[in-house]
Amino acid sequence: MGFDGFRGRRFGAAAFVAALIHADCACRTAFAACPIQTPAARLAAERNRLRGVPFMQAPTRAGARGFAAGAPAAMQAVAMSPATLAGCGALLLWAFLALLSRLAAGIPPLQLTAMGFALGGTVGLVVVLARGGARALAQPPLAWAHGVGGLFGYHALYFLAFALAPAVEVNLINYLWPLLIVLLAAPIRGLRLGPARLAGVGLGFAGCALIVGPGASFPPEAVPGFLAALGCAVVWSVYSVTAGTPRLARVPTEAVAGFCLATAALAAALHLAFETTATPDSRQWLAVLGLGLGPVGAAFFLWDVGMKRGDPRLLGTLAYAVPVASTLLLIAAGEGEMTWRVAAATLMVAGGGFIAARAR
Repeated sequence: MGFDGFRGRRFGAAAFVAALIHADCACRTAFAACPIQTPAARLAAERNRLRGVPFMQAPTRAGARGFAAGAPAAMQAVAMSPATLAGCGALLLWAFLALLSRLAAGIPPLQLTAMGFALGGTVGLVVVLARGGARALAQPPLAWAHGVGGLFGYHALYFLAFALAPAVEVNLINYLWPLLIVLLAAPIRGLRLGPARLAGVGLGFAGCALIVGPGASFPPEAVPGFLAALGCAVVWSVYSVTAGTPRLARVPTEAVAGFCLATAALAAALHLAFETTATPDSRQWLAVLGLGLGPVGAAFFLWDVGMKRGDPRLLGTLAYAVPVASTLLLIAAGEGEMTWRVAAATLMVAGGGFIAARAR
């Protein structure tokens, strides 16, 4: 069935609205747990987090004396924190990226990036100003380079890769970023991996490879596109993991609104220089609205909270569910069929996440 046939289906809209409601609840919970703080308070919270104290929990003398014995329990508390749930909300929204991108087909990539980020950044800015967080937008150059570089750099490489190489192979290489997040969390964040968590990563990667890379081939002319896809994985994993380092962890999540707007401005400038502007129809406007409120809007705020205050190892492993969930949504919308590969990949990804979640 063509995508025009999907226009009349209610599944995509209903499912996306449900996801937005879930993400809104997660975002409210995350912001309630991550209020705007003074730099000293944020630094103290970061010190506590690196010591293994659950986020927003003040250390006690007994807790300090028992830290050596109680660190695993403390890390488990971080994994179950509202911040980690916020990161899961971002993953849920990103599962709708492929579906909404199909709805927006026909809009040039950079134009679509500019429109989506402009909407997401504007909504975020309104929320930030309503909460009295205007000062949070005043950040040092390092924070702006990290935020805009991560958001724009990933999407620029993402669209370039799909323009130069076969989509299935590009998608497989791009989804190396969850694996890289889990692996980079050890040297960059000083977090323990352990054999059980590595086993979960391996099982999740195998499931992801099963569903997106059957019989993948690498013709010589597609090499630049594959390198761009690899760049996607590197950029997003480094952006995500470094967001929780001491210098960048002090950057409040409210600043993401400014990063989104700066990304929109940069994408718009490049669009005007290299693309021809298209006038969206009603279907495309609906897709842009969904993208701006979800995958390229609220998702980045939720992900920022999750990576700074949650458990990046668990989030990195659970991220393997994104390509599987995205495929299942397309199947439910009539854009594919259930096969043994899809079923097996779903079980492998779910099993990998379960193993990682229970790892100590």
